Amino acid sequence: MLTPRHQALLMTLAGMTVGVAVFGTVLAINSHRDDDKRATDVVVSQTPSSPTPRGDGLQADSLQYTAQTFGTDRAPVTAEVPATWKATQDGQRPRFMDPTGVWQIRFDTRGSSKSPERQVSDRERSIKEKQLNVLSRDNGTLVYTYVDDTRGPRMGLSHWISTDNGESSALEITVGGRPQDEAALRAVLDRATKTLQLPDNRPN
Repeated sequence: MLTPRHQALLMTLAGMTVGVAVFGTVLAINSHRDDDKRATDVVVSQTPSSPTPRGDGLQADSLQYTAQTFGTDRAPVTAEVPATWKATQDGQRPRFMDPTGVWQIRFDTRGSSKSPERQVSDRERSIKEKQLNVLSRDNGTLVYTYVDDTRGPRMGLSHWISTDNGESSALEITVGGRPQDEAALRAVLDRATKTLQLPDNRPN
């Protein structure tokens, strides 16, 4: 028969055993949670960031081109645009934009009785953007910069093409980007202009 002293000792040992078991369970749970947290952290840290344009500007020699046809079925127009720029609008006023949304080229094939010079003057007066600065307005081309509330400093080049010695405008091409992209924007505009084919298949 156990004496009161032995009974007390057994109860103490039993309490210690339960305590160790509970502590081990808590430690295992916390360790599992920590493992889950570390696993989550690893997944988050491996999430790729969105591509961002180079700060020194779009490089003209990095662009490859592909022919795009737009306009109408009865009066199709073809021109080459950067291959990775996708159509976001078609028809007579198609627009092609790069995946980041920084650069774009658009066409207006509807034509106008106004001369390219008149179109340049009218467009200059119609632009309502902040801090508008017209850089040049020569040869039917308006080059300008402005500041967009969301995207910051921007640059646009609008060019009108005539097929009747400047009496009217057959088509407009406008490219847009940032001021540091000017060389590449001019290259895109030049490529589209040189490869342009109007409904009679005559390049202009």
